[in-house]
Amino acid sequence: MAATGNGSLLSALREVVGPEAVLYDPDELAVYEYDGALDRARPDFVVFPQTAEQVAGVVRVCNRYGVPFVARGAGTGLSGGAIPVRGGVLVVLTRMNRIQQVDYPNRVAVVEPGVINVTVTEEVAPDGYYYAPDPSSQKACTIGGNVAENSGGPHCLAYGVTTNHVLALDIVLPDGNMLHVGGPAPDRPGYDLTGLLTGSEGTLAIFTRAWLRLMRQPEAVRTFLAIFDRLDDASETVSDVIAHGIVPAALEMMDKLTIEAVEPAVKAGYPPEAEAVLLIEVEGLRESVDVQSELVRQVCQFHRAREIREAETLEARERLWAGRKGALGALGRLAPNYCLQDGVVPRTKLPWILRRVAEHGRKYGFRIANVFHAGDGNLHPCILFDEREPGATERVLECAAAILKDCVDAGGTITGEHGVGVEKQNWMPWLFSEADLDAMARLKRCFNPKELLNPGKVFPTTKSCVELSGDVVERAEKLGIPLV
Repeated sequence: MAATGNGSLLSALREVVGPEAVLYDPDELAVYEYDGALDRARPDFVVFPQTAEQVAGVVRVCNRYGVPFVARGAGTGLSGGAIPVRGGVLVVLTRMNRIQQVDYPNRVAVVEPGVINVTVTEEVAPDGYYYAPDPSSQKACTIGGNVAENSGGPHCLAYGVTTNHVLALDIVLPDGNMLHVGGPAPDRPGYDLTGLLTGSEGTLAIFTRAWLRLMRQPEAVRTFLAIFDRLDDASETVSDVIAHGIVPAALEMMDKLTIEAVEPAVKAGYPPEAEAVLLIEVEGLRESVDVQSELVRQVCQFHRAREIREAETLEARERLWAGRKGALGALGRLAPNYCLQDGVVPRTKLPWILRRVAEHGRKYGFRIANVFHAGDGNLHPCILFDEREPGATERVLECAAAILKDCVDAGGTITGEHGVGVEKQNWMPWLFSEADLDAMARLKRCFNPKELLNPGKVFPTTKSCVELSGDVVERAEKLGIPLV
């Protein structure tokens, strides 16, 4: 579709959102052709609705013209989920950025999809509350994107990921109808559509408002940095902490290469000579925190931690977390590009999978930095490379596939929080049978029968950065899944 040549569609979009809220110039569209992953695809139009009614109006226009459309937040996604692989209209929700209500007695915040994650906590912190899911990109990512991807974060080990904190949603269905699902009351009858939609990667509906669960700030918080001379010792500590009945609020790991990037940039206090560090945070009632903290120290010492440091002040705690949250940005000091993966393994498999990650790095010729949610086995190997090097991107994706296949073989999965999107869709048959994929495809068609909303995502395709093996193609064809 030629964006500038389709005057009637342009006029219809402008009529819904206003002339200043539609982009179609190629130079302006180029900004919206990618997210935080490697894939790129340019939309034909970008629109900026400010109300749910405008979102519904845009969707109805797209249906009228048979044009695909994709919802987008801040573009921080890491699986290509908001990439318009078939062109069409990109519905950017960042102007819908109001916190509409905070209900402390019921511990609920009602927000629009363009609200930045950390803004929710900043709004309620003076009154002693916070919003638990905290992706590392929380200063940039939006609630709508978090709901679409079922985002996690360092503090989701104890409190659960986004789906555990979304109580209700206002949505626009792919045909333009508006609907409310869920509610603040517990154990509502009927199907859990809120749970179904959370994590659906923007393929079933567009979210226009969310009811979020708020939590009280804990009475006490203690934050530790455990320093190790062996990666295996740090990995074994993780599963042993949980085995002792301790579920920390956060249990994060960073390896030597990550520290090499982070420390000069953030000066968080990570020792550059260490092979790995664990960032461990326990919180709750003061007496309970004291007991758990002592157990954490004992477990770390048992596994030969060279040193265990405790943040004695709020400033010290924030500095430790600044290093963790700023790790991905700091990796730019080491290479112009990185491919961040998101596999999951059982905690007891961490020593093995980290050795396999290193082996794959040597095989394919890349340095790989590891910074990840160790407590729930959610790996984030960052494959460092330069996309200007001929063949580098293809080798990176082969390396990523090898790592994730190992995760599956270890009893894990291909994504813990970033989603499948376009990046991992061709690896879905590693996890799911034909019957599994068929059930998911049929459910998707119930919501999105015309395949206009965010097409070409999640299910296997034949056009991807990764070449499909014959069995994957055959399985997709048997299921009747549309091949892009």
